[in-house]
Amino acid sequence: MAEDDGSGFAVDLTNCDREPIHVLGTIQPFGFLIALTADWLVARVSANSADYIGLPPEALLGKPIAAIMSNEALHSLRNRITLLRGPDAVERLFSLQLLEGGPLFDVAVHFSGALVVIEAERASQDEMEASSTVRSMVSRLAQTDSMAAFLRDGARQVRALTGFDRVMVYRFAQGGDGEVVAEALRPGIESFFGLHYPASDIPQQARALYLRNIFRVIADVDAPPVPVVPQLDPAGAALDMSLCLTRAVSPIHIEYLRNMGVGASLSISIIVQGKLWGLFACHHYAPRLPTFAQRSAAELFGQIFSMMLESRERAETADYEGKARQVADRLLAAVAQDSELLHNAGWLGDIIFDTIPADGVGVYIDGQMTLSGLTPDETAFAAIVNMMNRVAASQVYTTDCLSGILPDAAAYADRAAGVLAIPLSRRPRDYVLLFRAEQLRAVRWAGQQDKHVEEGPDGPRLSPRKSFAAWSQLVKGTAVPFSPAELRVAEALRTALLEVVLRLSDSVDAERQRAHEKQELLIAELNHRVRNILSLIRGLLSQTRDSARSVEEFIGTLESRIHALARAHDQITADRWSPARLYDLIEVEAGAYLGEKRDRVQLSGPNVLLTPGCFTVMALVIHEMLTNAAKYGALSDSGTVTIAWRVDEDGSLLLDWTESGGPAVVAPTRRGFGSTVIERSIPYDLGGDAEINYRLAGIEAHFCIPSRHVVAVLPDLIEGERVKAVAVAMPGLLNDRHVLLVEDNMIIAMDGEDALRDLGAEVLTAASVGRAREAIALGPVDLAVLDFNLGSETSLPVADLLAERGVPFIFATGYGDGLELPARFEHIALVKKPYSGATLAQALAPLIDG
Repeated sequence: MAEDDGSGFAVDLTNCDREPIHVLGTIQPFGFLIALTADWLVARVSANSADYIGLPPEALLGKPIAAIMSNEALHSLRNRITLLRGPDAVERLFSLQLLEGGPLFDVAVHFSGALVVIEAERASQDEMEASSTVRSMVSRLAQTDSMAAFLRDGARQVRALTGFDRVMVYRFAQGGDGEVVAEALRPGIESFFGLHYPASDIPQQARALYLRNIFRVIADVDAPPVPVVPQLDPAGAALDMSLCLTRAVSPIHIEYLRNMGVGASLSISIIVQGKLWGLFACHHYAPRLPTFAQRSAAELFGQIFSMMLESRERAETADYEGKARQVADRLLAAVAQDSELLHNAGWLGDIIFDTIPADGVGVYIDGQMTLSGLTPDETAFAAIVNMMNRVAASQVYTTDCLSGILPDAAAYADRAAGVLAIPLSRRPRDYVLLFRAEQLRAVRWAGQQDKHVEEGPDGPRLSPRKSFAAWSQLVKGTAVPFSPAELRVAEALRTALLEVVLRLSDSVDAERQRAHEKQELLIAELNHRVRNILSLIRGLLSQTRDSARSVEEFIGTLESRIHALARAHDQITADRWSPARLYDLIEVEAGAYLGEKRDRVQLSGPNVLLTPGCFTVMALVIHEMLTNAAKYGALSDSGTVTIAWRVDEDGSLLLDWTESGGPAVVAPTRRGFGSTVIERSIPYDLGGDAEINYRLAGIEAHFCIPSRHVVAVLPDLIEGERVKAVAVAMPGLLNDRHVLLVEDNMIIAMDGEDALRDLGAEVLTAASVGRAREAIALGPVDLAVLDFNLGSETSLPVADLLAERGVPFIFATGYGDGLELPARFEHIALVKKPYSGATLAQALAPLIDG
């Protein structure tokens, strides 16, 4: 429906796709913009700069930014710019004083080509903790039990955070149009749930921007845009504002929003597998600008929502594909035994329809055709096969509107409106075709799809639709599309069936046969191992759950058991799944569990190597024995555990466990999973013996591991090896210690927390001097890690307070060697960012020894 203005320019629905919305050259007035060259000279500035910092554009352009902004502001900006990763990264700073003695601003900074773009708005002084807010939102979201509930709760969470009147979850279909699949509303306004919007409502270049800049806010539809001066640089190029938070709005989109009565809007991209799945589309019927902190939290929530959505979709797809492949395996096994089954369309349909729902199936092999279910007649079927030879290119091919590529198909759309073609040969000849009948469905469109062409001051142009009343369109001649997961199953069927057909029709050489058998063997072995791992995890979950008395106990016990298995796995895979030493197993487990108390576990015995399977079983047994000893036995008091082993005449390993010096032992009144592991693992998994006696003076246990699990008895360990084995127990370095981490960057703080917890510490985190003082006043602090620069302040006051209290600490810094500490702290260790857990351990160990 294009119109021509007489100059050869056609006005149609694709005009919006060509509007250069990323270089509009204007911003919204709720903030101002400064663009800097590589040598930090002001190259562009928004015309409203005087409203915010008292300096008009002519006083800024060409000047070095160092002559305008404070040193602290420049320092913070430079630090934040170093964190930018990738071409589309944006960093934010809160409550930054740009000018000496001036007001505070919330600031965003990013690269636009070679320019550094700084956007600022007046600080909201919002002290909302984005990470904790989003964490609670995500925790609630994770509890939803269905996809519909997940989407609906996502909309409710965004509305609660932003305060917008309407929040929609808008999903894109394959054709580019979209549907409102979830919604949260202010009471009293009309619902858009279930409405469809044509693809032209969101132009192509807007979709591309949604992938690059996932958060977009329009604070006031009626606010006049502010120009950026100069509009063009000396080379005649406009500023690319794709990532600008304040970027102004296309006039066509403004008109679109006004037609809907919207005063402000906000959108958060939902990106799944690198593609634009949809949007959180938010409308408010008056101007509205959430605070900088609220917008940052909303953007973070949108990113986590996308990852959770992708995980859910992957899980659903994996479940479907797993069941489908089981059916496909049965099909292939049957066809390999009886090639005539390929000509039995009814049998093929019954098998394939269990994996790919359809209404009919047709098979074309060597000129012979068989049909079953709702299909075209043989003449029409042959015409479809001929068409597939032209368009399918020996690949799986699908369309939900067959009449769109084969007009004659309109006559039998009631039986075959959509088709999925699975080629069975490399040359154009053989196919399995799945048909779906016409699906008549009423689609509720949000207003007439066609946009109206009006004469404007610059000639004819499209105006946005002015009616948003729902109207129905009956979609005829189309079928329910085959989903991407169904297409993947079809591709797997094509590959496998092609292999079978080739083996049946051509002579396959022996090398190919051997390769096929090897692949099947590897797949079977992988399947066996994966099933064993999954079964083990499932057993740990169920058994730990049955014996746990609280959620916290369940989590702690399960974590300790899984870590024990992981440590054992690390040891046996360190040398490509080779046999491993019993001594190392016990030392590592004791060190990881007991830390500095590991010397209370006394070991004696030859240097025995165990098979990987036996090693894993023994890891769980030793872990449970140590756990019981630490909770109820000798290690819970001042006692000791003696572990002695020997190899008898037939090569079996005999291991004796003796506890002494602990509290009086009472036999347990109930059998938990731990007791079951100790008593049954070795007999059941290894064919050995296990005996445990609850004597009053201490537990005694005896284990026998058959000789087939004992690979070798090596010469005795040398002293250096013993020390090395004990030294790997670094996770216990900070056991029972409270460590204060002062860090103003959330991501760096999270990494630091994880590293310190891995070392065994209880971590207290503070982002400012004030919060750090509160933490010191409220609870015990044994050690501290202080980020030297905290944005607008340093951690020196915290260091002075810790020094007064005699609490040892270290500094962390991103300044590298350029940081000069005050003379009173010259002796303090300095850790450079980025740091790892090993780096922290190395710096903190001398403080503990001291």
